Amino acid sequence: MDTAHDVYIPEGTFGVLDAGEIPVQTADWSNGLAVPMDQGALVVTGIHTGVVRATATALAGPPTAPTDASWEEIVEVSVHATTGLLRVESLEHGPVETLPPLSPAGQGWYRLRVHARGRTVLPDKVSTEPVEDYHLVTWPAPRSGADIIRGSDRIGHALAHAPGMPQPQTPAPARSAEQETLRRRLLRE
Repeated sequence: MDTAHDVYIPEGTFGVLDAGEIPVQTADWSNGLAVPMDQGALVVTGIHTGVVRATATALAGPPTAPTDASWEEIVEVSVHATTGLLRVESLEHGPVETLPPLSPAGQGWYRLRVHARGRTVLPDKVSTEPVEDYHLVTWPAPRSGADIIRGSDRIGHALAHAPGMPQPQTPAPARSAEQETLRRRLLRE
């Protein structure tokens, strides 16, 4: 079993970053948990500021064990390690040196699976004691789209409000009896 370590959270996020680079202008926030960027990714927490518990595991290939049912949310995204130095990082305090590197194969593409629980305990609040847990797993893999393995209302809300997502259409106004008669006549012809 991996040992959990505390990660300081400023502004509701921490990183899985390559050499500390945060190209936030390239971030895809659409799934509300794992935010891939041109290199590395951000992880969105429930708390705004404070401490979360995290574990990290680098694998040679995709996980083979079934997913633990205690995780409330699980999302996979592709992350690029341009220098091969992918690490869990506090955006204020830097790399969490007690957690292992997540790019054991060096430079290239990795699949990042983010497991989360507790994000609804203190949403947008401050927590000096960890109330959220994260397990981050990576393995070398070609680039591919995001995959929501286990969702939540929070992820559903993020998906529904993501830029580029289709928005519900306004229903067409009701036709008058005269318009409906004309429509039927034209359809017969």
